[in-house]
Amino acid sequence: MNANPYLPVKVKVLEVGKQTENVATLKIESQGLNPAPGQFVEVSIPKVGECPVSISDFGSDFLELTVRKVGRVTGALNALRAGDSLFVRGPYGNGFPLENFDRRHVVMVLGGIGLAPVKGIINRYYLNGGVNRLDLLVGFRTPQEIIFRAELARWREKFNVVVAVEQDDPGWPGRVGLVSDLVKEISVEREAAAVVVGPPLMIKAAAEELSGRGVAKENIWVSLERRMSCGIGKCGHCRINDRYVCLDGPVFNYRQAEGLVD
Repeated sequence: MNANPYLPVKVKVLEVGKQTENVATLKIESQGLNPAPGQFVEVSIPKVGECPVSISDFGSDFLELTVRKVGRVTGALNALRAGDSLFVRGPYGNGFPLENFDRRHVVMVLGGIGLAPVKGIINRYYLNGGVNRLDLLVGFRTPQEIIFRAELARWREKFNVVVAVEQDDPGWPGRVGLVSDLVKEISVEREAAAVVVGPPLMIKAAAEELSGRGVAKENIWVSLERRMSCGIGKCGHCRINDRYVCLDGPVFNYRQAEGLVD
């Protein structure tokens, strides 16, 4: 990280992958940034603005950012092409404690763009192993909003992957309903761990269901990234009670987070 926490570095866009009409994945130069899974960066475009974006994957020479177009900055990011430049500062926050998942049954309950922050973790387990069992439960509002389709198909080779949509479609062959309800259909091993990322109501419903199935709240890990702004605890936008999500999170265990979820 730069000595000046506000000073970003200029990076080049290496590749752009269109996920849906409003979601794109940017593969950018890493420029020495060395994140942990679950951390985020602040991304800016001159004369447009800045916003926090979770890191969806990374390697020694690249970062991957998956961005949903919801405003001016994210719209400009979605319009970038390979060869364009942007500015990045970070990484910030706390990531997922992967050591807590080793050799355990892991349940991931993910809603929509909430799949992005854990994509790199799933790829890690797909390529290298490390968990005894992985149940990946993913929900989207409509079939048209499904992201990482190729990855979901590949992950099915090794893991139990269930994708549900809330709004049915004549051509949709899969499940219809809330992703939090899928938790009721799986067996949960003793001492299991869980990751829950998505909209606040979905986080609360899924985490409570997992807790009711015997998963300790200390072993349920959630991300509250939607509240973040400056990234370094100065603006106060992400403050909830005495916690700053950008500094103390965005990853919390549910024992810490249950009073912070809307």
